[in-house]
Parts: sequence; structure tokens; C-alpha cells
Amino acid sequence: MKHTKLMAIVTLLLLGVSGAAAQSLGDYARAIRKDKAEPSSTTRHYDNDNLPATEGLSVVGPAPEADANAGQKAAPVDSSAAAAARQKTADEWNDKIAKQKAKVDSLNHEIDLNQRELRVRAAALYSDPSISARTLEWNKDDAKYRSEIETNQKDLDAARQQLDEMQEQAHKAGVVENTTGKDNNKASDKDNSKDNNKDKE
Repeated sequence: MKHTKLMAIVTLLLLGVSGAAAQSLGDYARAIRKDKAEPSSTTRHYDNDNLPATEGLSVVGPAPEADANAGQKAAPVDSSAAAAARQKTADEWNDKIAKQKAKVDSLNHEIDLNQRELRVRAAALYSDPSISARTLEWNKDDAKYRSEIETNQKDLDAARQQLDEMQEQAHKAGVVENTTGKDNNKASDKDNSKDNNKDKE
């Protein structure tokens, strides 16, 4: 009992001291901030305490009036030429990306056809197990379809990687491109991976 009372008293004392120390630490920080002198160097460091609230913040400085007027007259000519160059670049990138998407779609189609043929052959084999014994070329054809699927899948993965790289390069070049085709490719990826897993089982 005596020990419990002693622990309670010590705990209360420690809590009181820590509360007083935290309060004095905050006061100390405020005092240091007030006493801190302004930097005398030519560069100025902005933070929340000395950021101007009423006037604008200029990074470069005020522009001379003569240079500002000359820049406004030349801007329309430069902007139309720049816009034409940007449009040409965008068209080139979009053509490259469209061709690559067509290649990806073609490979997807070939994989789908081979997988369907393989499923039809499997269904025929399940319905009549003696087909493989009667037809000598059955196993060779089966292996041929499987190898074509694997080859096309590798080509498809490489084409998709190349498409992603093209899209990233186009994005870095400032070309904005429609991403709906990419979403369709991801959906067909899931379908192809499911089909491949079914065929392997």
C-alpha cells in the first residue's frame, strides 16, 4: 500500500514537471524566433513567417516595358509555327502508336484463334478418346497449336512492352494520347492469361 502511494506521488510529480517543461520550451522557441535578426545577405529566404501577403512575389523581377511590348507582337507568329510543329509531332506519335496497337490487336486475335482451336480439339478428344489413337497427326497438331500460342504470347508481350515505351516517349514529348485502347488491352490480357491457365490444366 505504501509502495503504491509512493508510485502515484512520483508519477504526478513527473507529469507536472514535464508539463511545465513543455510549456517553457514553447516559450523559449517563440523568444528565439522574435530575437532572430533578419539575414543581411542579398538573397532572401521566404518561409511562412515572412512571405508577403499583399504584394505579388516575383521570381525574375519586373520586365522592362520595351521588351514586354516587343514580345507581344512576335508571339502570335511564333505560337502558330510552334503549334504546327507540335501538331505534326503529335500526329507522328499517334500514327506510330496506332500501328503498334494494331500489331498488338493482331497478335491478340491470333492467340484467341489458336486457343479456340485448342479448346475445340480438347472437346473433341473428351467426347471421343480414341481420336488421338486413330489420327496419327493429332499429337503433332496439338503440340503445334501450343507452340504457336507460346510464340505469339512472347511476341505479344514484346509488342505491348514496345507500345508502353512508345506511349511513355510520346508523353515525354508532350503528346497527349487516348488511353482507352490501353484499357482494352489490359482486359484482353486477363482473358488470355485465364485461357492459358485453362489450357495448361
